[in-house]
Amino acid sequence: MRKITLVAVSLLMLGAGGCSSLGVEPWEKGQFARSDMALDSEKLDLALDDHIYFSKEGSSGGRAFAGGGCGCN
Repeated sequence: MRKITLVAVSLLMLGAGGCSSLGVEPWEKGQFARSDMALDSEKLDLALDDHIYFSKEGSSGGRAFAGGGCGCN
């Protein structure tokens, strides 16, 4: 029983120690400032995402467009 407790405590400490380095360090922040790391860096992907969003949200007037999902604004 003592061996199982020791293993369980060891696994718990190992698991808790794995979460100690979450987050971005100051010297890593420059990587996120690059233009290719932007969420809208690919204009074609952005256009396709907008088309999918409009198609799904057309019935509720997504992104300031009036009308229903029939395309008859």
